[in-house]
Amino acid sequence: MAVLVHAALPGISTDQYDALNAKLQETPEIFEGCVSHTCVPTGEGLEVFDVWETEEQMNAFTERMMPLAVELGWPSDPEKAAVRVFPVHNYWPPKGRG
Repeated sequence: MAVLVHAALPGISTDQYDALNAKLQETPEIFEGCVSHTCVPTGEGLEVFDVWETEEQMNAFTERMMPLAVELGWPSDPEKAAVRVFPVHNYWPPKGRG
């Protein structure tokens, strides 16, 4: 079942995000199962919204992503990130895209 992930990341800058994203792009297979990804800067940090085909794929991504994030100076304490996972009832890409 598809899931929507909303992560509020206080204290994380767009520069920190960009550095992690560049590192992750070196292994594109890490994104297997990611349907969409959006990162939004806020006054407090960043908010990330992802749709994954399955929660297992999202968990596999997180397990590989977190050591890289910590290596780049992101907090290792998961309590600092408010992550919520919701089951998705429906999703679809807009026509004419892709």
